[in-house]
Amino acid sequence: MKHQDDFVLSVEGLSKTIGKREIVHDITFQVKAGEIFGFLGPNGAGKTTTIRMLVGLIRPTKGKIIIDGYDLQQDFLQAIRHVGCIVENPELYPYLTGRENLEHFARMVKGISQERIDEVIELVELKERIDDTVKTYSLGMRQRLGIAQALLGKPKLLILDEPTNGLDPAGIRELRTFIRQLATQEGISVFISSHILHEVQLLCDRVAIIHQGKILQTNSVTQLVDQERKVEWIIHPVEKGVQILKQISYVSQVEIIDQARILTHMPPEKIAEVNHQMIDKNIDVTGIKQYKQTLEDIFLKMTEGNQVG
Repeated sequence: MKHQDDFVLSVEGLSKTIGKREIVHDITFQVKAGEIFGFLGPNGAGKTTTIRMLVGLIRPTKGKIIIDGYDLQQDFLQAIRHVGCIVENPELYPYLTGRENLEHFARMVKGISQERIDEVIELVELKERIDDTVKTYSLGMRQRLGIAQALLGKPKLLILDEPTNGLDPAGIRELRTFIRQLATQEGISVFISSHILHEVQLLCDRVAIIHQGKILQTNSVTQLVDQERKVEWIIHPVEKGVQILKQISYVSQVEIIDQARILTHMPPEKIAEVNHQMIDKNIDVTGIKQYKQTLEDIFLKMTEGNQVG
């Protein structure tokens, strides 16, 4: 039975316990049509376990996964036919050509025509090299062939686990352009697990940050990086300024840089208000400088400095 849902992927209260260890705890998020959604977390956060549940490789202990309106556990075949995925590296036969690889995988899925194979070859821009053996392909070309394979069944949701692993900067940029094209021109929702935070910031529309099996925050990348910024204050006297800043509830991490400068974290729209308070308390403000945070700054702050991976 199909659920009425505006989301291509809807995850509700998903948990996974193995033995006595709860690896994923009550996570909830949604992915919209044509959206690129980033899934970020340090090692052991539960990212891979979640992806394995999303594609039916392991069963959740509790919770629901709805794909294009179908419950993955109740209507597995209906739900999974809308999913294309690459978990870790694409499985390819190096001594076959790119075309032979696609034809081999197409035989495993019902109703894939030669026309569809030609379509995906065009889509991933491998037309010139598709009849060469895969062993001669660069890593970026192999990744695109793997995505072509995942697109054969016209999925509405493409799940990519660490898609830029091992790629050089040019390959990463090329893949980023290609994934954006899939979302904007083909309307495919793309769910990406990645540890390259800079790339996620450039590529994704929204992200979920997962830590110790729990989602800490789900938000648009723009809102995340804009909600709080580093603000440097050049003031005199510094000591009195620090006392005032520490009393303001929305100002955090007040740090003295030197005898004239203080670094704070605060919402940018509150700068004028803080400036007025300083002037009212006879503090000389001679400079205010904003530093926009990166996704990496926010991630490390939320996960208390744990490395992503």
